[in-house]
Amino acid sequence: MADFPIETHRFASFDGTELAWTEMGEGRPVVLIHGYFSTAEVNWIKFGHAAKVAAQGCRVIMPDLRAHGLSAKPHDPAAYPRDVLMHDGLALVAHLGLTDYALGGYSLGARTVVRMLANGAAPGRVILSGMGLTGLMETEGRGEYFRRVLTNLGSFERGSSEWLTEAFLKTTKGDPEALLLILQTFVDTPREAIAAIAQPTVVIAGDEDYDNGSAQDVAALLPHGIFREVPGTHMSAVTKPELGDAMAAFLAG
Repeated sequence: MADFPIETHRFASFDGTELAWTEMGEGRPVVLIHGYFSTAEVNWIKFGHAAKVAAQGCRVIMPDLRAHGLSAKPHDPAAYPRDVLMHDGLALVAHLGLTDYALGGYSLGARTVVRMLANGAAPGRVILSGMGLTGLMETEGRGEYFRRVLTNLGSFERGSSEWLTEAFLKTTKGDPEALLLILQTFVDTPREAIAAIAQPTVVIAGDEDYDNGSAQDVAALLPHGIFREVPGTHMSAVTKPELGDAMAAFLAG
């Protein structure tokens, strides 16, 4: 795998909040949005997925979501209106002047992609990974899980799902106060809006990923959706080379 230079940049989003994005490679732009508690580095770069996409002749653009990674982590609740991540995503696309591009995400990143599509984003191809139909249509349920984790840190039984989630938070040096505020921004996407996504779309999920409902149901609902299964749970699938392979193959096809 080629060793691609990595550059990090910053811009002011729609409300003036400073957000960061990291780039790798040259060619057709591909915007990849990471999951909750994660970062561009952990979700896309660390395990080689971004490099595999860049090797297809792509300019890989990886924002750090508001309250994550190198982006600002304000503690003012006013900085977290509903659908703020969607607005940030559209602001980045506008800032970079992207037209012919692909758009993808993992988990919360995939949900953000769907919100962007429902609000006017027009990429040529779409990647939805680590996200099922329930997680798109009923966001509050999964939000309650993370609210419980963030408000009870240090109290979970070793090896439990909550303990593993907290351990991941520590590895990414997450800001619990800012991340808690992100939960108030989630917006459900109606079934008909998901079914209206007309772009060729690959839906990728781990064979043991049950966190957000059925990814197969998402692919079946889309007029041009295909499903690809990779090894792993919701958390471990990100570490598997098959995730990057599936993304790169879709973009090359």
